[in-house]
Amino acid sequence: MDDKDYDTYAEKYSEKKLFEKIGRFAAKAGKKLVYVVLLLYYTLQKDNVPMKAKAIIIGVLGYFISPIDAIPDITPFIGYTDDFGALLVALAVVSVYVDEEVKNKAKSKLESWFGPISESDIEEINAKL
Repeated sequence: MDDKDYDTYAEKYSEKKLFEKIGRFAAKAGKKLVYVVLLLYYTLQKDNVPMKAKAIIIGVLGYFISPIDAIPDITPFIGYTDDFGALLVALAVVSVYVDEEVKNKAKSKLESWFGPISESDIEEINAKL
């Protein structure tokens, strides 16, 4: 995604829409994708994150929220692959701002939705940070 794409999808972002989307599709999207979304969400909440990084996060979360993207989310099995790829790229860009507090908040929220989460469920994502 380039800057124009981020601007387009940023218009689709709101905290309410994000949590509605997760609530509807968490089980289908899977723990890893939801964990990445939560890492980005909690990073966005931090005061020390520069506006450029926040703009990237808002753009990619807007892309995740939008049902109209490269591969429609209703497509069985592969509907979230484009979302996951875009989310991982954004996470890599802002990873310097992802600290233990962000990881703990994301894991805690993930457990509230999915039940107990083992480290093996999220270690692949954490290894990329």
